[in-house]
Amino acid sequence: MRFFSVLAASISRFLPIWILSLSLLAFLIPNVFGSIQNSTEIWLGAIFLFMGMSLSTEQIMGVIKKPKHAFVGIGLKWTIMVGVTVIIAFTFFATNPEVASGIILAGTVPSGTSANVYTFIAGGEVALSITMATLDTVISPILTPSLVQASVGKVVPVDFMALFMNIIWVVFVPLFMGLFLQWKFPKRVATFKPYTGILSQLALFIIVLSVVSKAQPVLLDNMTLLPLILVAVILQVSIPMFIGYYIPRLFKLPRANMIAITFHTGICNTALSATLAMEHFSSLAAVPAVLNMIVNLTIGAIVAKLFEKRREQPNVGATS
Repeated sequence: MRFFSVLAASISRFLPIWILSLSLLAFLIPNVFGSIQNSTEIWLGAIFLFMGMSLSTEQIMGVIKKPKHAFVGIGLKWTIMVGVTVIIAFTFFATNPEVASGIILAGTVPSGTSANVYTFIAGGEVALSITMATLDTVISPILTPSLVQASVGKVVPVDFMALFMNIIWVVFVPLFMGLFLQWKFPKRVATFKPYTGILSQLALFIIVLSVVSKAQPVLLDNMTLLPLILVAVILQVSIPMFIGYYIPRLFKLPRANMIAITFHTGICNTALSATLAMEHFSSLAAVPAVLNMIVNLTIGAIVAKLFEKRREQPNVGATS
């Protein structure tokens, strides 16, 4: 038990370093992780199961009864993130349409599930985060191809039912399984709850190893472009996340909701964008999505730790 506590403290304290180290490890020896390269959805489901075991029905009903903050987050995501993305794509890669299309695709897909994870770690309103991600998924089959067509002149067909069923199986089924376990076995779940945060982070590590190791050949083939793409995606993630924090703060939203909106605005489903890029553009167009995943996980981890450090402070409120 003491070993588990020490491990949890080490992971929590150095989360960004862990993510970068594991990304590098997966890049250098991708074959070692071949057995987990197709298991991303399983581990995402595990994360949502842990969330469900920690999320109260009162929190969910609170978001449903007062959806205003969800619409604020969605509005910021589809205006700030998309606007910043288009500007960055044509500023950095005006002469490279493949990379530009990959950048734009990475910023016009729904919110990433890691936004839910970091909201969970940071003590934000998880119910709000999941609600925004769900609404994102519903509207993205229309917005994603429309925005890509308007910006780079190509249509990216998005299968609505495939996206819808994906969010059902990866998010809702495990989430409500966790809520069911809370209702059916409250004492056992209460004993398990203290470990859900660290288990979510471990599952996130497996996802990093899976995605990066699978994308290693594409990354290796485009090494000369990686530094510039890296700078672009750092700006693509950090600027919307910064704005996504300060606009809700100006309107004095509850702190937990500010945290959820911050991650929702800055983190997109880059696993989905990489898949779409490979299918409809090229392997080069998928590179920005893979780098975006590493960057948004790293920046997200840093921001989550900053929020977490202030969670215990009694004077931190909506205007902090």
